Amino acid sequence: MRPQDILMPDAAGLYCKPGGFHIDPVRPVDRAIVTHGHSDHARPGHGAVLATPETLDIMRLRYGDDFAGSAQAISYGQEIRLGDVAIMFHPAGHVLGSAQIAVTHGGVRIVVSGDYKDAGDPTCTPFEIVPCDVFITEATFGLPVFSHGDAALETAKLLASVVLFPERAHLVGAYSLGKAQRVIALAREAGYDAPIYLHGAMEKVTQYYQSRGIALGDLRPARGMKKADLAGTITLAPPSATADVWTRRFPDPVRAFASGWMRVRARARQRGVELPLVISDHADWNGLTRTIAATGAGEIWVTHGQEDALVHWCRAQGLAARPLALVGYGDEDGEQDAVPFSGGEDGS
Repeated sequence: MRPQDILMPDAAGLYCKPGGFHIDPVRPVDRAIVTHGHSDHARPGHGAVLATPETLDIMRLRYGDDFAGSAQAISYGQEIRLGDVAIMFHPAGHVLGSAQIAVTHGGVRIVVSGDYKDAGDPTCTPFEIVPCDVFITEATFGLPVFSHGDAALETAKLLASVVLFPERAHLVGAYSLGKAQRVIALAREAGYDAPIYLHGAMEKVTQYYQSRGIALGDLRPARGMKKADLAGTITLAPPSATADVWTRRFPDPVRAFASGWMRVRARARQRGVELPLVISDHADWNGLTRTIAATGAGEIWVTHGQEDALVHWCRAQGLAARPLALVGYGDEDGEQDAVPFSGGEDGS
């Protein structure tokens, strides 16, 4: 059995012909398996969706109860068979409910990693190495220049700035699903127990995280607050909101952005970011190469990101490797921030 007889790219994404399903399809299909809730991977309109309970809940929050014809939840480590194909979900460590999909058929196991990171994150189940014959990896940060470092140290930079500028508000741009909750949890782990304020687009998904037992402390909506009362505080908002008129309600705001892209200082300057925080929910170069080696896979397929550099590295290690060149997936650090979970961009 050749791997390309099990999974192959088509116009909708990765298609498994023996099982009759797509993984993270970018257009409506009859049967979809979804790795996680970010909007470039989890889209509405499919006939049937198989995903973790958390991913299904996030899709309901984003798209409503009728986001698909039917939905079936699967837990980590649970096996489901579709025809002669065995499907098993494993933690991806990307966001709450994110999963790698192990597809086994004819004695060949292919692992579709989706988006993943092997760094610690208090808000989701840790990444798990899954031995396989073929590993399909993202390459969002697939260049040696990307080294994310210690997220706790980046969080310490934020908290030090709050102490240094008590008369200013700190606005942290962070994607609404995963990144925002991780930044909050990191601040709490560092001992910051003051209220943290939220843009309206952050509220529903952050409340969902709390309902799943993720401790995030005292969180409050930013709307309705007096400008003077926001001095010395931290507010989380979608990155797009930190550069628009919404920020006028804050006293002399310090604009921060939590993203792996903040390793590139030119990007920070282009976005008007005063306090870049290198905190990513994707694996960096070392994480990607370390994971590829640990899977024991002899063949690597690389998708969405810096494909060429990672393919070259794999081939230099004696591995068969090729780019998949799938279209429709974002190269940003998570979901498209222009799509709010509730209300408008001003949280109304």
